[in-house]
Amino acid sequence: MTTSTSSSIGLDILLSTLQNAEDVDGTLNILSVLDELLTAGTDRRIYYMIKKGASEALLNALVKFAHTFCPNYTILLPLMHLLAKVGHRDRRIGMKAEETGAVLLILNLLKHNVKHATRAAACLWVIQVFSSSVSTANLIGENHGLDVIFSLIPEYTTKHLHTIRAAINAFAALLRTKANVYSVVSKGYISGLLRLYEDWHNKDTQHVAISICHALLRCLHKVTHITAGRQAFISQGGIQLLYQTTQTCLLNKCLESLVEPSVQLMRKCLPKTPLPLSSDLSAYTFPLPGRPTVVPEVDVESDESSEEIDIEETDNTQEGDSKDYDEDLETDLNKLGYHPDPHKPKDLLPQYSFLCPELSHDFQELDRDSEPEQSSASSSSDKEAVLLHSFPPHSSKMDRVGSSSSSPTSSLKLHAETEMHTEKQASAGAQLEAQDFHSHTSILSTSSRIRTIVREAAGEGSSGQRGNEWDDEEDEAEESHQCAMIDRILERCGACIPHHEPKLYCATAAKTKSIPGFRILAFPDFWGHLPPTGHEPMAPRKPNIQRQKVLEDIQRFLNNDIINQVVFDLEDSSLQSPSDSLRFFSKFECGNLRKAVQVRRYEYDLILNADANCFQHTQWFYFEVSNMVADTPYRFNVINCEKSNSQFNYGMQPVLYSVREALEGRPHWVRTGTDICYFRNHFCSIRGRGKTTFYTLTFTITFKHNEDVCYLAYHYPYTYSALKAHLKVLQKSVDPAKVFFQQQILCRTLSGNTCPLVTITACPASTAWKDMQQLRNRPCIVLTGRVHPGESNASWVMRGTLDFLCSNDPVAQCVREAFVFRIIPMLNPDGVINGTNRCDLNSEDLNRQWCKPDPVLSPTIYHTKGFLYYLNSIGKTPLVFCDYHGHSRKKNVFLYGCSVKETLWESGSAVDTVQLKEDPGYRTIPKTLDRIAPAFSFNSCNYLVEKSRSATARVVVWREMGVLRSYTMESTYNGCDQGIYKDLQMGTRELQEMGAKFCHSLLSVTNDMQTLYSWRLINHMDVDHSSQNCFKDDEPSCVEEVEYSTDCLTLKGTDLDSDINSNTACADEDEEGDEGYRGANHQQGSIGQAQQLSAKSHPFPELISQAFIENLSEKINTYNGVSIPDRQITS
Repeated sequence: MTTSTSSSIGLDILLSTLQNAEDVDGTLNILSVLDELLTAGTDRRIYYMIKKGASEALLNALVKFAHTFCPNYTILLPLMHLLAKVGHRDRRIGMKAEETGAVLLILNLLKHNVKHATRAAACLWVIQVFSSSVSTANLIGENHGLDVIFSLIPEYTTKHLHTIRAAINAFAALLRTKANVYSVVSKGYISGLLRLYEDWHNKDTQHVAISICHALLRCLHKVTHITAGRQAFISQGGIQLLYQTTQTCLLNKCLESLVEPSVQLMRKCLPKTPLPLSSDLSAYTFPLPGRPTVVPEVDVESDESSEEIDIEETDNTQEGDSKDYDEDLETDLNKLGYHPDPHKPKDLLPQYSFLCPELSHDFQELDRDSEPEQSSASSSSDKEAVLLHSFPPHSSKMDRVGSSSSSPTSSLKLHAETEMHTEKQASAGAQLEAQDFHSHTSILSTSSRIRTIVREAAGEGSSGQRGNEWDDEEDEAEESHQCAMIDRILERCGACIPHHEPKLYCATAAKTKSIPGFRILAFPDFWGHLPPTGHEPMAPRKPNIQRQKVLEDIQRFLNNDIINQVVFDLEDSSLQSPSDSLRFFSKFECGNLRKAVQVRRYEYDLILNADANCFQHTQWFYFEVSNMVADTPYRFNVINCEKSNSQFNYGMQPVLYSVREALEGRPHWVRTGTDICYFRNHFCSIRGRGKTTFYTLTFTITFKHNEDVCYLAYHYPYTYSALKAHLKVLQKSVDPAKVFFQQQILCRTLSGNTCPLVTITACPASTAWKDMQQLRNRPCIVLTGRVHPGESNASWVMRGTLDFLCSNDPVAQCVREAFVFRIIPMLNPDGVINGTNRCDLNSEDLNRQWCKPDPVLSPTIYHTKGFLYYLNSIGKTPLVFCDYHGHSRKKNVFLYGCSVKETLWESGSAVDTVQLKEDPGYRTIPKTLDRIAPAFSFNSCNYLVEKSRSATARVVVWREMGVLRSYTMESTYNGCDQGIYKDLQMGTRELQEMGAKFCHSLLSVTNDMQTLYSWRLINHMDVDHSSQNCFKDDEPSCVEEVEYSTDCLTLKGTDLDSDINSNTACADEDEEGDEGYRGANHQQGSIGQAQQLSAKSHPFPELISQAFIENLSEKINTYNGVSIPDRQITS
């Protein structure tokens, strides 16, 4: 028989003998052997003993030896110590204790030994272990266990610290149930706990009782899991007490371990504060076809009831919105290979034929010696082009308008008018300052007059209603003055920004339709942006910065010196901000800031506007700020963010644009901000919405210039008007003899804006049949972007793609000759225009509508899918489909693709994938990008098909159209953690480069491989940027807790085993040092006083008696003939 079998039987004999032993020596010897087994082994050995019935044996022995008139503590002490060690690993120890009747027995032992430190400590550890069961903890609480244990927690003393800590830990363990927490709160124990913490904290000058203070904080964490507990904590001055003690701890490194649990407790107990808004509903509402005009507010659970939950359930609440990743993977082969019928009848698909203009174009201009400019102009039917050519020099739309403050129609003004001095107005060469470009004034402006000019230039005649203001001579004079100022500023300061024309942007923006009818243009959008000359490193995170900011927020709650004055309200245009405060504005295209509240002299709370027609999705911001003082740090708190974490915790900074800097020749969006962190706060929605509170993004900015006008944004803004103007510039820039570039309208959005579709390819060498046939046989590439409005980085990547495809780069020419590009750069124009973060005006995420898009409510998705089905029906299924996105929680740029095999492998499905055949070509482009694109990370890519993503563009195009290479390209808002851009933030230059590199990678899937590897291209393609992948998918945990801690973590070195061992080692000192705990001498049974003293120092006899070993060996030999040599048993 094997040694393991004999060991197993030996253990069975030990446990059996323990339950049946009657003599003291034999029982102590068995306990000694068991303790040696535990001490010498690992947790695996303990779990093995539990499996063999060690818990039941120890419980039965406890009941047997404690059920006597005069219990023998020489046996009971080591027995309880061992039971605590074993039971601590046994999940069912509480129920087993109830079944054997040991629960109330141990409670009675505690009641009889409240003045005996060592015995009380042993009982308390067992109670702590038993309380792992909810029913057991409730049973102890019902029998006044909480009262008995609380009475054992004295004020500050230096004696019996192990017993005191055992009492506090047992008290905390009992507070795992709602019933016990309610009992403690109703009896006023919170006040007692606070006074105890204050006493121990203040009097422990030698820092020997830090673990006691920590244990008391654990109790306070437990009792504040319910609303009544938090209210009692606040009413008893708990927040103020902890704030004061924390300030003391911050001055002493020895007390550092008390700071974090104190801060977390204060964060949790700060009363929830509704946002200072009139409604959770977005300030922008849009009447939807077939729906009520007003979006109804949905009733939600009250905040009180939703938080009255058992403590053991709270660990799941913080992650309640997350799904198990493996369970989210699609494992149904039928669904993975499902190809449904088109969402619209096939006979209606030919309506999209006009969106393939290269198939019907005759390219007759190739046979004529026409001027490229004439060809370009004649190919455009856009009214903007007609408008621009209709004005004489220095008389554009922007130059011809005046104030529109009284105009009843939706109109635009550029941030411009100033409170200029009379002498500046009289001087033709007057120079404008930065403060002249804020939203409260209007030097540069466009108005409703623009729409009249557009119609007249297009030959549609006057609208017939010009408005009385246009007949006013004063307005005409002001308009003339503004025009002159515009011309002077552009002539003096106009920067040469590639593919950007300010006047063209202004003309384009005049036609953009928004919900509020924007009358203002943001200066950066009008003026343009150039990337900074150098790279911008990620911002280092200051140690404990979040703690510092949270303590400042707690101080706001405790003190009444908060200004708390609203200085900007999107819904109240009449609001006047104080002269010494910052001025805010956001009512322009892409802008998002709903309210700004000044809370301190240089600190402002900012509230973002929810997505139109809904109550949520607040993350994107873009606003103007002015009236600042230079070299003064201003703190900004965006207090209603929703995502559970952010790259702002990992080195990301918001972006800033300075008008002063732009006028001085530096028109840059730059990363800025210090003391940046992102964490959960105490603000909630107006209606509570259950347990949900928001997150705060806080950052500090020190402005360079007095009276500057600056713009702050979540990321580099890219407006719909910028896209439209950029496409117009590109169309004029290309050589029509080489580049076929045609912009068309896919459809109109809910608010009536056009959704552009661009076709780009190389013109055929001639109109010969062979060349024309090569053109019409080119595979097509479909690219889409900006379905989520807040992902402006996707638009910058798309801009890089468009610029590259229209360039003279030899690689671009080869790409154009190889493919036909069909690009929808902005799938959600309305969301972008109105500054939403996630949704369209229908309050839906458009990237979850691809399965069955609504033709009325989701027209861009409906027609994009219809167009893809049309391409499929004529044999032009895209070779590659890619949807450009931004990612807020990860670094680098990466692709999501689709693979049946990889999904089944990752999910652990029982499906035999060996028989499945799958083209691995979906990995070709990611591998190529990994070689040539510095920002790309191959190891961040994945190709899994999740159930929650089944209605996204990537999955639907792959599954329904059979596009093997169907991707989502995710670009970080932050930067890279690998490659040559490691530890650098991504700017617009790097994002545009990524768009170009994606085009490069497409050559890897061309049929003509000679094209890819020709020397002509190799000389123009960087292929040495293989990313140094770090094999990190998601970010590590933030160095500081973003969420509230649900409990107070145990201090290192204070686990149960070490407490028991330490207490045993100092039992002599504990027993002789405090008569108050001891009471009187107890009879210890038949053993002598010397043996008792020996047992105090060593819980088990140092040597096991030879007679006991021989007796035990004989019993085991009767089973298997194996003896126990040298008084050892192995397992």
